Amino acid sequence: MKLLVISDAPDEGLWDYFSKDKLQGADAIISCGDLPAAYLSFLVTMANKPLFYVHGNHDGRYEQQPPEGCDCIDGKAVDFRGYRIVGLGGCMAYNDGPHQYTEGQMRWRIAKLRRALRRDGVDVLVTHAPAEGLGDLENGCHQGFSCFKGLLERYSPRYHLHGHVHLQYVPGWPRVRQYGETTVVNASGKCFIELPDKPESEWKRPVGMRRWGLRGWSMG
Repeated sequence: MKLLVISDAPDEGLWDYFSKDKLQGADAIISCGDLPAAYLSFLVTMANKPLFYVHGNHDGRYEQQPPEGCDCIDGKAVDFRGYRIVGLGGCMAYNDGPHQYTEGQMRWRIAKLRRALRRDGVDVLVTHAPAEGLGDLENGCHQGFSCFKGLLERYSPRYHLHGHVHLQYVPGWPRVRQYGETTVVNASGKCFIELPDKPESEWKRPVGMRRWGLRGWSMG
């Protein structure tokens, strides 16, 4: 299973100079936040594949105009093709803007997902901000959450996908890091990741979720 992962800045090759071959057989698209709604709507339309997103700290505009045809997984756990994906958007609180949280507030958001996490864990963690010490910066806005590191240590997801810290902020800033069994990927711009395909017999197919066959739990 191939995922196109995007964040923070639209890729010109996927928007201004789009061609379908640039999607390179992606089975789904994941946005880690801070992207125009029109960009996400364009990609989900042209790809005809599911697009899952969390909110970045600049995505308050989604309240008035959410990305059309896309699935918000912020504060949710969903199953896709046999993999559990957990979304936790937002960044460390630094002013009164939207989608900002203190460390305690983010811990509470995670606690609300405890039933889903306890039952099936997490294969792919999707956040906007990084984990503390794993690709964050020292300034208040770009500090990572220590509770994200706790999730990695407890559940060992295959991937932690995040954005928020643009790669151009620091020359030579690595896109990929390893933390235990988890590959941490800064999705700034775009990148592709791959997961082994699971047989359809392992896919969960509950009744009632729309078009992509998703099963999900929200924080309530």
